[in-house]
Amino acid sequence: MTNTRIAVLLPCYNEEAAIVQTVAGFKAALPGATIYVYDNNSSDRTVEVAARAGAVVRTERMQGKGNVVRRMFADVDADIYVMADGDATYDAASAPALVARLLDEQLDMVVGSRVTQADAAYRRGHKFGNTVLTGMLTRLFGRSFSDILSGYRVFSRRFVKSFPVLSSGFEIETEISVHALELKMPVAEIETPYFARPEGSESKLSTYGDGFRILNTIVQLYRLERPMLFFGVIGALLALVAVIMAAPLVVTYLHTHLVPRQPTAILVTGLVILAALNGFTGLILDTVVRGRREVRRLAYLAHKAPQRGA
Repeated sequence: MTNTRIAVLLPCYNEEAAIVQTVAGFKAALPGATIYVYDNNSSDRTVEVAARAGAVVRTERMQGKGNVVRRMFADVDADIYVMADGDATYDAASAPALVARLLDEQLDMVVGSRVTQADAAYRRGHKFGNTVLTGMLTRLFGRSFSDILSGYRVFSRRFVKSFPVLSSGFEIETEISVHALELKMPVAEIETPYFARPEGSESKLSTYGDGFRILNTIVQLYRLERPMLFFGVIGALLALVAVIMAAPLVVTYLHTHLVPRQPTAILVTGLVILAALNGFTGLILDTVVRGRREVRRLAYLAHKAPQRGA
């Protein structure tokens, strides 16, 4: 990998207690890589200690991990990108294996699936939420990763430069996973140790707040990527309600040739119209999505596959 440019990307917010250990770990694991620390308005000495540790320090003023990832992917030029957190929870020593897997198999992303090394590594409810969201992604998109919320990932250049980052917060990992699955990119997972934070370092993840945002991101991405099924299900439910409400009216009409409950008849008519509109909306948006997916695929194919010595 001597001719391969590797960039290690570390988004950081108030990680003074852990960033030196993180930078040192990746410098030892990937001696030829450039370590980038992107500070996100830290109020402690993260910038100072990261620079002293030998990292290239840059700043992103828009708050949120998604905003930081957008800036990193746009600004940094490399052949291979290793993304992790600056909290020393991910195993830097596993980075060479992740990079080697990506190069040997010409993959576009390798996920470091977390294997907990300490009870304190995961926050309460985090593992359960990860399992639920991973299962939802599998049901919605047909396949998934065992750890969709892992922040430890290795990317090819063509992934990074064709990925339109839309998220602003911790839901970025979900968006990254969906992007890879939707374009049917070659990807893989490798189990990596996951450690507790060093003393003095605190998690910025809100179990419920960020969990809801990630869930909302999955629903919105499903609406955008599977509009025919999304709006088709809504239309089918509205049509079913209309049929159930209309059944007594039809029975009454067959016996008396009268429609005594006209408000119900009007409501049924409205529900049928809404069901039809949802169906047509799904059809139209499905055509739009197909065209948008082709454009993203062409942007992806504009870059070479990863290879040793690239």
